[in-house]
Amino acid sequence: MSKPTPRKIVLKGRGVTGGVAEGEALVSPRPLMGWGMVNEKMGYTTEEGHPLFEVPFKGRVLVFPGMRGSGGFVMYGRTRAFDTHPAAFVYTRGNSVMYFASMNAKVPTVTDLDKDPVEFIETGDWVKVDGDKGVVEIIKKA
Repeated sequence: MSKPTPRKIVLKGRGVTGGVAEGEALVSPRPLMGWGMVNEKMGYTTEEGHPLFEVPFKGRVLVFPGMRGSGGFVMYGRTRAFDTHPAAFVYTRGNSVMYFASMNAKVPTVTDLDKDPVEFIETGDWVKVDGDKGVVEIIKKA
């Protein structure tokens, strides 16, 4: 007999960019690549073969393990200029380029969580991100 999944899960971590936002989760099991691999005008990754290839992230909480490649991840931050930005970022581990992208996108961002968000959050879950407190609340989809 399997144990039922809790309806609400709270993860605690470190806030990178302050503010509070919520929305439907869009989860990538693989790291995201930036330079030339994101269409900032349309708001999706253009990396062929990636699980989120051409899946719009506008207004969604983008959950992912980290980034691949060099400084191109800042292109995710440029999505703010085209109003295609995600509602928030939640990632397993980050670096200065990712921090800059979240500041440029002006979206709440939390990392260094007590549990791996990619393992606990599924696409379609409702997620509230508090970048001031470093807290991520997950309401599991029905």
